[in-house]
Amino acid sequence: MDEQERPRAALVTGGASGIGRSTVALLRQRGWQVVLADLNAATGAAAADELGATFVQVDVADEGAVARAVGVCTQTFGRVDAVVNNAGVGGAFGAITEIEVADWDETFAVLVRSVFLGIKHGARAMKEAGRGGAIVNTASVAALSGGAGPQAYSAAKAAVVNLTRSAAEELAADRIRVNAVNPGLIVTPLAVDDEERTAAVLSGIQPWPDLGRPDDVAEVIAFLVSDAARFVTGEDVTVDGGLRAAGPRMQEAYGGRPGDRGLTGVNRGSTGVAATVRKLGR
Repeated sequence: MDEQERPRAALVTGGASGIGRSTVALLRQRGWQVVLADLNAATGAAAADELGATFVQVDVADEGAVARAVGVCTQTFGRVDAVVNNAGVGGAFGAITEIEVADWDETFAVLVRSVFLGIKHGARAMKEAGRGGAIVNTASVAALSGGAGPQAYSAAKAAVVNLTRSAAEELAADRIRVNAVNPGLIVTPLAVDDEERTAAVLSGIQPWPDLGRPDDVAEVIAFLVSDAARFVTGEDVTVDGGLRAAGPRMQEAYGGRPGDRGLTGVNRGSTGVAATVRKLGR
């Protein structure tokens, strides 16, 4: 089969759950071939089997692993047309005077280094093929102001937004578009453990009456990798039910900042690696 006739192919990191899984499902429905990359081998393999994707276990903070994942896409499907850098964790939390440097660095490795690596190796493959492509990075409304998330998470996501713009400018000549999405509080395993409580909390701070779902963000990602967005690059699209417009007050609504409650540690999301929570003596 001629390369131009092959179905388009995408690599989606953090594809085993939440926004990543919904993105994989939507792209598959639209005829894309997909490599689903995730650190969690059990949930990743199960999701890939269910959705008809190809699974590869990846630590997105490891350059060799990310390069191999891109390679799996090109070797399996003969091309890579899109990279969705979606993998993430909640990251370090607690009073800024108590956060461990190792927890801060782990947060930035998973949330920022991973995006750099996905852009680096995805763009290399796209440039070599000469067909252009699209890269979408998952940032957050926490990138846009204080008070919408823990310090390390917010700072890391702000870095993702800025890196998106820098990469978009650099790669435009190769017809590689780079954009980001800024989800609000979306019902995913990483963000929500009690949907009823979340609905009650957001009723006072989010203008839109419905909770955000992974499909809401996946639809925007699917648009950004499609030809319909051929003239869109360097943008960060906020998908938050008006939360940003109203002004974020999420941590306060959830009972205060973790540091104010004497808690510190690192949240590793749905990676299969347990969170670390430390209670400071007072």
